[in-house]
Parts: sequence; structure tokens; C-alpha cells
Amino acid sequence: MESMMVIPTWQLSFLFGVFTWIVGSSMFNVTQKIRYFVQPWVSRRVISGTPTVLQIQKYEHGLLDAFFSGLSCVVSVPFYTGFLPLLFWSGHGKLARQMTLLMAFCDYSGNCIKDVVSAPRPKSPPVRILTATKDEKENALEYGLPSSHTLNTICLSGYLLHYIFSCYENIDAFYEVAAITFVCLFVGLIGLGKIYLGMHSLIDILGGLILGLMILAFWLHVHEYIDNFVILGKNVTSFWIALSFLLLFAYPTPQHPTPSFEFHTAFTGVALGIVTGVQQTYYQFHHENVPRVFTPDLRITAFVGRILIGIPTILLVKFCSKALAKWILPITASALGIPVRSSSYVTALTGSSAVKKSNEVKQTGGYLQKMFFRWQESYDVDTGIRVLQYAGLAWSVVDLVPSLFSQINL
Repeated sequence: MESMMVIPTWQLSFLFGVFTWIVGSSMFNVTQKIRYFVQPWVSRRVISGTPTVLQIQKYEHGLLDAFFSGLSCVVSVPFYTGFLPLLFWSGHGKLARQMTLLMAFCDYSGNCIKDVVSAPRPKSPPVRILTATKDEKENALEYGLPSSHTLNTICLSGYLLHYIFSCYENIDAFYEVAAITFVCLFVGLIGLGKIYLGMHSLIDILGGLILGLMILAFWLHVHEYIDNFVILGKNVTSFWIALSFLLLFAYPTPQHPTPSFEFHTAFTGVALGIVTGVQQTYYQFHHENVPRVFTPDLRITAFVGRILIGIPTILLVKFCSKALAKWILPITASALGIPVRSSSYVTALTGSSAVKKSNEVKQTGGYLQKMFFRWQESYDVDTGIRVLQYAGLAWSVVDLVPSLFSQINL
């Protein structure tokens, strides 16, 4: 059990550093100053790269449309959200929690840069933009630099390779080269596909590639320290709650509203739920000796049973978490005298012209850092609801559902 009496000095220093950054960046308008210098340069590169996009789109074909659209879905956030629970339930707990936290870090870093720079996507027309899914339509509302798909793919596939090579040290050199070649080809196809679909220009892809390599290199240096802290550290839950709260404030205001802040809040909630759940149940369900799929201790039939039980359960928890948050947060805000509104979740709190406008883009004025520095008529309660909703979902993946598995011998 965590000690709530002794808080390590480094935790206080780290949280104070984040808070200081929030205050300082707001006081000195850091976002606007960075945008002033960077945005024109990136915008010129987007415009000058339009002929390259059009040249690639000359090869338009229905099969290529389907191939690149499908490939884009495979590396989308909803795909990872559905895939990561399976990693936890397959017995690869360390890989699953590391990829979840890495995904949250990539999402935060990439979306911050998107909204700081606020650089446009390729102009349509003349560029043809193909959005085959609702997720892609939402992504098209974000700014372009860097490409999140490229960033996420290079980080997660790179970390997966590192994990495999670490676990199986005697892999033949031929297979290592083949695996690295496959990942490079996959990343290249993702980048090419985003240009072909008209979603990004070449500068966006290069930005995602460079940022992804930088984040991956950084993560490979710190991932063991982070994992040891999550499973063995002191004051983990309290620290992560405070960090998650501050990260909601430590987010830039874009030039125009985008859905990027929503994606950030969702993955902040996911990371919070995973960390709190794993920290409490590591020795029960997530240690290194748990049964792994395709072994006699966890056969494929049992794993399928886990999926059939686990997926409906976490979806039910997500629904219930959202319902409880929609009820509790407005009541709490009212009791504390905090004026709130809702962009979409709480019907009774919607209705103003500002909120109606926000519904069109799924977010306006939800950048919580403003709460510290200027008076607002009301605050968007949807942000808190979203965090709690996804925190509940993630917690159920690593705590509630494994408890069910142990009760029914799965």
C-alpha cells in the first residue's frame, strides 16, 4: 500500500516544474511567439509540397484507395485502443503498459506541436482528400504537422521490435534484418498513404518521422525507470492523478479549435487508469510469471474466452463511468460554486451560442490552462467527464476484468 505521508522530493519537484511551465508559458505567451516564427515557414512548405501530393494522387485507383484507407485504420487511435487490452490479457503485461504509456506520450507530444504550430493541411481543391471513416473525418479537423499516424507507427513498432529482441536474444540475424526491414517498409507505406489520401504533405510526414525517432530514442532510455516506478514506486497513484490534472492545463491553445485536445484528454484518462490499476494489482495479475497465450498455461481457447468476456465488460464500464461522471461532476461543480457548461455530454448544460458553435468542431474553450489566468463565464465539464470515462475503461482492463478471469479460471 502506498504511503500517503511521505512524498518523494523528486515528485514534488517534477510537479512544481510542470506547474511553473504552465504559469510561465501563459504569462509570456510562449505558444503565440513560437507560432509567429514557425507557422509561416511550415505553411510555405505545405503550399510548395502541393505538386508532390498531386503527383502521387495521379495514380488514383479504387484498390489504392481501399488499401491506404485500411492501412490508415490499422494504425489509428481506435485500433490501438482495442488492441492494447488484448496485450494485457495475453500475459504480456510489461509490453502492454509500456505501449499504452508511450502512446499517451506520443499523443500528447504530437497534438501539442500540432496546436502550437497550427499549420494547415494540403488545400482541397486541388488536393483530393479521402476520409473513409468517422475517425479519419475527425482527424481531418486537426492541424497537419506532425503526422500522428507516422509518429505513432514509428514509436510503437520500434518499441515492439525492441521488446521482441530483448525477450528473444538468440534470434537469427536474418530475422532481425527482416523484421527491421518490414517495419521500415510499413512506416514508409503509412507516410505514403497519408499523402495519397490528401491528409498530409511531405513536411508533415517528415516532421512525424523525426519526432517519432526522437521520442523512441528517449523512451528506450527511460522506459525501465518508468516501469519500475509504476509497479514498485511510492505514492504512484497520487502522483499520477496530480500529473494528469496538470497535463490538462499544460496544453496550448490552437489558432482555431480542433479535436486534438479531446484525444489528449482521452489518453490522459487511459494512462491514469492503467497506472492506478496496475500499481494496485501488479502482484496478482501483471507480474512477469503470469500465463502467456500460446503456452500450456493459457491456450488459445482460454484467450478467446477472455476476449469474449473482457470486451463487453470494459465497454459496459466505459458506459457506466461516463454516466456517473455526467451526474457527479455537474453536481460537484454546483456545490463548489464553479459555473460549468457542456459541449455535448450534459444536455441540461448546453444551449448557449458559444456551446452550439463548439459542437460543430467538438471543442471550443476547453483549454483548461485558461482557468488559472483569466476569468471565464463557465468551464467545459466535458473535459472531466472524458478523463473519468477513459480512466474507468482502462482501470477495468487491468483490474476488474482480470479479477473476473481469476474467478472463472480463465
